[in-house]
Amino acid sequence: MEWLVSLAPVLGPLFGAFGVLGGAWMVHRQSKRKNDTDEKTSESQIFASAVTTVTTGFTGLLEQSRATNAETLQRMATLEGRHLELERKVEVLQEEQRQWRRWKAAAVGYIHQLRDRIAKLSAGPPPAPPREIAEDLADGEHGHAGDHAT
Repeated sequence: MEWLVSLAPVLGPLFGAFGVLGGAWMVHRQSKRKNDTDEKTSESQIFASAVTTVTTGFTGLLEQSRATNAETLQRMATLEGRHLELERKVEVLQEEQRQWRRWKAAAVGYIHQLRDRIAKLSAGPPPAPPREIAEDLADGEHGHAGDHAT
């Protein structure tokens, strides 16, 4: 056993150095684990932040798209309403035009009948028509009222 005691001055510092190295290794390991955990936590937070940003961006785009679609649908409905209103107005105007053409043809025919009667009753020619209707009457001399109805 004495040989063990004689090695004590050598073994004491050696075991002390092993103890210090072991303690340093444990502190290093604990620090490394803490750093790894902090790094993973940081990466998780960055990933969560990125996912939140992407989700917020897509949500904004979706809301913008929905708003644009709603606005487009509203504009389409307004345009369709205006289109229907214009179609009704066109139909009314076309009917009025047909009525005016019928009235004009009937008036021209009536004027021709009156001119014929005046010509038969008087010795002179019938009076000249006013400038505003002279062209219509000239067209009507080629055929009477029934020829102009449309």
